[in-house]
Amino acid sequence: MIRIEKSMTISSVALAMVLLAAPSAQAQSADMTFFVTSNGPGKGADLGGLEGADAQCQKLAQTAGAGAKTWRAYLSTQAADGKPAVNAKDRIGKGPWQNAKGTVIAKDVAELHGATNNLTKQTALSEKGEVINGSGDQPNRHDILTGSQPDGTAFAGPDDRTCKNWTSSTQGAAMVGHFDRRGLRDDEPSKSWNSSHPSRGPDGGCSQADLKSTGGDGLLYCFAAN
Repeated sequence: MIRIEKSMTISSVALAMVLLAAPSAQAQSADMTFFVTSNGPGKGADLGGLEGADAQCQKLAQTAGAGAKTWRAYLSTQAADGKPAVNAKDRIGKGPWQNAKGTVIAKDVAELHGATNNLTKQTALSEKGEVINGSGDQPNRHDILTGSQPDGTAFAGPDDRTCKNWTSSTQGAAMVGHFDRRGLRDDEPSKSWNSSHPSRGPDGGCSQADLKSTGGDGLLYCFAAN
């Protein structure tokens, strides 16, 4: 009888600890204002335009308990069909932004695009609060779709850097960044979180297979804009 009571006591304490920890984790996720998507829509760089990309961010935030905020994908679009370009930096609100663990990534747009931002492999967590595979991991998933220049603005000129404004899964190219700040060389583009290199591949540059072939998976940066 004594052994049973001791067992019940230990179990009760363990259960209480789990119940106490759960609300804390839930509250932390609710405070999240930045994450890297744990997965993409699955159609390469065809995200359904900006609207589809935003919807992906919103859906994943909802599953993590942070759906009350308005989420935006960090993506630029290029001027086309009479429509002006859209800059990624103008879509994401004013900041500050923090990950699922409460770590601040940047206090504002200027810091995010400056040398002092806190975006690294250890802080660029998914909506689940998990570290994502980067350079040296198998598979490498560090290429994040952005379509942006280092300052967060859209590309001008005829070269496609947004896979036809996020509607193509065949022809075109998309500028990607490295969330882990690592690449094949020790240079600034390799270390850039938002503007490392264009996608490429045998399917044309924008398919899921193409994105995977250069170390990506169609993942996005998501920011709470409010």
